[in-house]
Amino acid sequence: MEKKKLLASTGSFSRAVLGGVLLAVTSVTLTACSSSDPVLYTLQPVTSAVPTVSSFSGQTAPTLVEIRRPTIPETLDRDRVVLSDSGYKLDVAKTDAWSAPLSDQIPHVLANDLRHRLPGTSFFVQDDATSADPQAFVELVVTRFSRDTSGNAVMDAQVSVHRADSDALKTNRSIHLSMPAAAGTEGLVSALSTLIGQAADQIAGDIRTLPPAPKQ
Repeated sequence: MEKKKLLASTGSFSRAVLGGVLLAVTSVTLTACSSSDPVLYTLQPVTSAVPTVSSFSGQTAPTLVEIRRPTIPETLDRDRVVLSDSGYKLDVAKTDAWSAPLSDQIPHVLANDLRHRLPGTSFFVQDDATSADPQAFVELVVTRFSRDTSGNAVMDAQVSVHRADSDALKTNRSIHLSMPAAAGTEGLVSALSTLIGQAADQIAGDIRTLPPAPKQ
């Protein structure tokens, strides 16, 4: 009889322990799921520090410009935000993520920035629906888009601006932009948005200086 009581007691104890373990695991799993939900960030267009040009020579001005989708290394074009780049080491956010790929965000923000800087010209991004052929192209290769070891937001890129005809001369430039970024991911994203705007200031200048369109 005593043996039966002991076995019953042991069984009850085992079930209680097992139930407690399952409850603890469930609690940890739910906590992990809730804490891993990413915070999404989106780049935003910014106003220009350079006076807007409402019109320029009709002989040289393209009325429709296509922004090609940029080339961005996989180390940068990822879901999670790259917080800093120290050369040999990338600091990638654990929960902060981009709302859309950088290869999609950067050209659309750039197109928006350029519309405000060159109101007489229309801009669209490669693969966006349009019924007209572009008269010029903007091509972009982004090699750095993060925070440096000094805490500054940095954007490095190669930019090419040229007319649609194959024999047109290209305007090529290297862009290196940096500015202090406030602490945290939001401060970094805000500063990177400003740097795209500064790049747009330079690109708008290149578009203004395009050679005249060839005579038909």
